[in-house]
Amino acid sequence: MTWIKQPSEKLLAAHAPEPRASYVVMRIEEPHDAPQIRELLEASFPGFEQALLVDRLRSDGDIVLSLVAEDQGVVVGYIAFSRLTVEDGDSRFRAVALAPLAVYPEYQQQGIATRLVQESHACLAALGETFSVVLGEKQFYGRFGYSNRRVASFESEYQSPYLMALSFGAAPMQGRLVYAPTFATLSDNAPLQADA
Repeated sequence: MTWIKQPSEKLLAAHAPEPRASYVVMRIEEPHDAPQIRELLEASFPGFEQALLVDRLRSDGDIVLSLVAEDQGVVVGYIAFSRLTVEDGDSRFRAVALAPLAVYPEYQQQGIATRLVQESHACLAALGETFSVVLGEKQFYGRFGYSNRRVASFESEYQSPYLMALSFGAAPMQGRLVYAPTFATLSDNAPLQADA
C-alpha cells in the first residue's frame, strides 16, 4: 500500500486488519470531523492544497453539502460540493462544484466513493440543486451521468475534456462558471480529486 502521507495511529488502530466497507456509515459532515477530514485530504493528495481549500470553503460558508464515510468513529472518505455560479449576461444561476472526493487507499475499490457520490446527489436534489460540475476522471464520473458534452459550451478556466457536468433538473446550457473565490488560491497543477 502506498501512502502520500502516513496515516495517524488512530486510523491504523481503529479497524480490523481488513476494512469492512459494509459497516461504513455515510452522514453529513459535523464540525468535530474537520481534523479527520484534513488528515484524510493530506494523506490523499500531494501537498496541503486540498485540505486548505476545504478549510477555506468551510470558513467562507461556500460549502453547500459535505458528507463523510465513517468506520468505527474514523472518517475514511469525504466528498464536498461548493457553491458555483453560472453567469450569462445579467442572469445568475446557482449550481455546485464537486471537489474534493477522497477515500483512504485501503477503503478504495469497495464502493465507498460511489456511495458518497450517490448519497450526495440524492441530498443535492432534495435541496433543490439542479446542476453539478466536476473536474475529474471521465470513466469514474461518467458512471453517474457527468459528461463533458453537458458543459462544453460553458466558459471556464478549467475547460478541458476533464470538466464535466450533470443536470438534476432545469439548468443553463451555456454561460461562465464562477467558482467560489478560494479556488483562485489553488496552484495550476493542484488535483481536485484523489484516486477513489
